[in-house]
Amino acid sequence: MPNLAVLVSISAAAAACLLSACITWAIRPLLSRWALARPNSRSSHRVPTPQGAGIAVVGATVIVGATLIAYASVTDAKVAVWLFGTTLLIAVIGFADDVKTIPILPRLMLQALAVGALVFATPSEQRIFAAFPLGLERVLTLLAGLWFVNLVNFMDGLDLMTVAETVPITATLVILGLLGNFPMSVTIIASALCGAMLGFSPFNRPTAKIFLGDVGSLPIGLLLGWCLLQLAYHQQFVCAVLLPLYYLMDATVTLLCRISRGEPFWEAHRSHFYQLATSNGFSVLRVVSEVFSLNIGLSALAIESTITQASNVQALLLFIGCLSTALLMYRFSKPRLSS
Repeated sequence: MPNLAVLVSISAAAAACLLSACITWAIRPLLSRWALARPNSRSSHRVPTPQGAGIAVVGATVIVGATLIAYASVTDAKVAVWLFGTTLLIAVIGFADDVKTIPILPRLMLQALAVGALVFATPSEQRIFAAFPLGLERVLTLLAGLWFVNLVNFMDGLDLMTVAETVPITATLVILGLLGNFPMSVTIIASALCGAMLGFSPFNRPTAKIFLGDVGSLPIGLLLGWCLLQLAYHQQFVCAVLLPLYYLMDATVTLLCRISRGEPFWEAHRSHFYQLATSNGFSVLRVVSEVFSLNIGLSALAIESTITQASNVQALLLFIGCLSTALLMYRFSKPRLSS
């Protein structure tokens, strides 16, 4: 494990953590006046709370990531430039939606523009499934990326929830990067995002003093999705699915259930399993602690999937991950038994 890579990763996390915390503290009074999230029947919070701390998280990630990528002189810096550009674009879209709601169709079109620009800028030799036509794979990747960006936004509905999801994923990505599973730029970006989320976390612990807002959840989804995509491009598809499995299953199952019931699935709601848990007697800290614990287990399974080359073992690891996630979702959907 190269000493430089370890030093750069630690520096990225530490610098982004400090910068994110400082910016969050500095902008909170302004956001209290201009971007206040007022509670409604679908909210998990009970008092008006400023939103927009994603400015700090995304800003710290981009500033620290770009600086260290330039310092380390990584060979794929041009890809990082595209990533940071589209991240800022989707952050602007999210901030506009935080301040004044954008209708769903133009919002999706703008998001698709950002995701598509990143997907189609990928070198043609980077493939997930070589047997697929390149154009088809890129279109499917665009659709998957658009869904992932939005599901991260949907799941950001509880104090510390996005921290409990993002930190284990990015920390695992750093470990995998240091083990040589993908380029240095991915490791730096994952380190910076992990640190930025840790810097934000004290302000978001229950009861939260500030929320990420769409300006945070949407670009965080893009950054996470891009990092996971690099795993898939390096033929670690099972690992790329295992790491965000709780978010994938909760959001997707909830969407399918709402569609099957004939509900207007595009509207805000409180049907996610983590939201049902709070209605069923689970405290906010209990919910995010159990999601965090599950993600630690999923991270261990994901790392193991990169070590073995046996497809049957990887399938077993994926099955264990899916079963563990499904059991937690089932637990959340039922009233909590008093101890």
